[in-house]
Amino acid sequence: MKRRDFLKTTAMGAGAAWVGTTSFARLAPASTMRFRASDTIVLGKTEIKTSRLACGTGTIGSGHHSNQTALGLKGLGDLLWRGYDNGLRFFDTADSYGSHPHVAEALKHIPREKVTILTKSDSRDSAKMRADIDRFRQELNTDYIDIVLMHGMTEDGWTERFRPTMDVLSELKDKGVIRAHGCSCHKLEALKLASTSPWVDIILSRINPIGSHMDADPDTVKAVLAEGHANGKGIVGMKILGQGDMRTRQDEALHFALNLGILHAMTIGAESASEQSDLISRIAQVNA
Repeated sequence: MKRRDFLKTTAMGAGAAWVGTTSFARLAPASTMRFRASDTIVLGKTEIKTSRLACGTGTIGSGHHSNQTALGLKGLGDLLWRGYDNGLRFFDTADSYGSHPHVAEALKHIPREKVTILTKSDSRDSAKMRADIDRFRQELNTDYIDIVLMHGMTEDGWTERFRPTMDVLSELKDKGVIRAHGCSCHKLEALKLASTSPWVDIILSRINPIGSHMDADPDTVKAVLAEGHANGKGIVGMKILGQGDMRTRQDEALHFALNLGILHAMTIGAESASEQSDLISRIAQVNA
């Protein structure tokens, strides 16, 4: 299918399955300034410029599979390509999602330097981390990776315990193989360490107004992320819709995340062109 035909066809798709009924007009204060999914932001002190919204590829992602990879190589590749065509310059992937080849498929149609690729490794061993980055670059078909995160940190004292693995990422950053490093966190103590560690460039954290699938209650997480933000970390939010728990409250969740004043960007995984369009449209209705 030709590119324009693809865009025309997908734009005519049915409304997103997770569209809710909450009217944003009842939530937003009067303002003439609105957010855009395609807004260009800078991730903390990294100087990495990208879009406010990242195309997530890891909904229910584990075992090298996710809801997005279930779309197939071309299906997800086309969805990422379509996101790029709508101004989304940030692709969120991970080894555990199995979505590297799908990102590589999208990159066949996109100038590499125009998109930010964030990926994650579960490795806690320095040799395995080095091997992972070599493999990831092959799978993504790219010479460099913008952001590499240590995935799912839960360990107390991880910034000391895994120093050799962190040193590998520092070395690769110095060599230009990666541009930034950091972590995603699945425990409050790990998140607190990330917010103050000089090594961490990027934090990927779960945040939503109902505390769904988060490391602690929203106010506690907000305070920790605010400290990280003040320390120059690039803060990227995930689980914005509470892993589906806010399917009927999307506008509320987006308003919460976008007006925190803490997140530089956020990642949400659409599963179809219509979901992607709906998400972009909803973000455009959020007042700053």
